[in-house]
Amino acid sequence: MLLLWALTLPFAAVIAIPWTYLTEDINFLYNTCMWAAWMGVRIAGVKVRTLGLEKIDPARTYIFMSNHISNLDPPVTLPLIPRRTSVMVKKELFKVPILSRIMLIGSLVPVDRANRDAGITVLRDAVKAIEQGLNMTIYVEGKRSFDGKLLPFKKGPFYLAEECKVPIVPITISGTEAVMPKARFAIRPGTVTVEFHDPIEPSDFGERDCLIARVRAAINSGLPAELRE
Repeated sequence: MLLLWALTLPFAAVIAIPWTYLTEDINFLYNTCMWAAWMGVRIAGVKVRTLGLEKIDPARTYIFMSNHISNLDPPVTLPLIPRRTSVMVKKELFKVPILSRIMLIGSLVPVDRANRDAGITVLRDAVKAIEQGLNMTIYVEGKRSFDGKLLPFKKGPFYLAEECKVPIVPITISGTEAVMPKARFAIRPGTVTVEFHDPIEPSDFGERDCLIARVRAAINSGLPAELRE
């Protein structure tokens, strides 16, 4: 996997990144990255089993809310999502020259984890991305779980869904905690399951606490029996 990514990097550095920088069109670079992620995971011996993807209408915009159990979650999940998706990334990465410009062109959302008062800025940037017609993918626990069981959910993503009035799609990832556990760099061959649950329409959101509970129940239902609440 690392060899493939190492071979892809010069292509991105010489062609895709300059093209994006000059044209301000992220699609070529985005598709290159998704292909490298998809192929890299499979070269590492990870088989991905997908459930419920047929429930997603590629023409619509969604907020995907997923659990988070491994560093392998993004390269497994993001290539499966129809059309381009924005994600939230550490604010520190926006200080890197060239990369910061590329991330802005891609409408990625900077998050300052050390500043709890920065939530309004994050929400505003996320709204802008969704208003462009992009999906938004959020790991709703805010950090990885050590044991695969669900952590408390952040409320910000639910404010975002209510503000933008777009459907929420809960996603359950299982298996990456065994393939690449937290605090381990090596990847063990195995099977990972990504389950897309039924979209929750804005008209069905109801009270925020009920919505959070509904999303949590959906994600929890897709976990292995020993990890469910």
